[in-house]
Amino acid sequence: MQNLLNTIAEKITITPPLKTALETSFQKVIIQKGTIILEEGTTARFLYFIDKGVLHNYYYHDGKQISSWFYTENHFITAWYSFYGQQPSFEAIECLEDCELYRISYTDYQKLILEFPEFNTFARLLSEEMLMIIDQMSKNWSFLTAKQKYEVLQSYFPQIELRVKLGLIASFLGISQETLSRLRGRREK
Repeated sequence: MQNLLNTIAEKITITPPLKTALETSFQKVIIQKGTIILEEGTTARFLYFIDKGVLHNYYYHDGKQISSWFYTENHFITAWYSFYGQQPSFEAIECLEDCELYRISYTDYQKLILEFPEFNTFARLLSEEMLMIIDQMSKNWSFLTAKQKYEVLQSYFPQIELRVKLGLIASFLGISQETLSRLRGRREK
């Protein structure tokens, strides 16, 4: 819980009443590697904070699984549009390692926003951060070379290839595993 509180405190001041509300509203869950915490077609009812582990969002295109983003410790994860809009998700979320997560329901999240102005500020800042990342990725991604995409991935998640199967990374980058191996080989020289 302390990592969660510290991460929130990077954006706002946590008052004693808010701290109590956060400790009550966020529930710790231990989830095994390979578990899917959100199925495609279901509505994201929870926002998760990663205390330990790696997860990814993915979807299917022409029958092929495509990773859309990776999340590691001290990050929040959900299917953002599904959580905020409370509508079915076109993507799924899977634990790629054994994970220790804290989750808050959409209802409790909205309750904290209404009851605590400082948490309202946190929620706004979190959604702005996610919007910036998504907007930047959607506008720039298709114009980047494979090497540039790999560098972007490395900037967000240094050493991700030590924790995630290379096939998932290749699908995220939109390249073959062979191309990824060549990029990694050049980087290591």
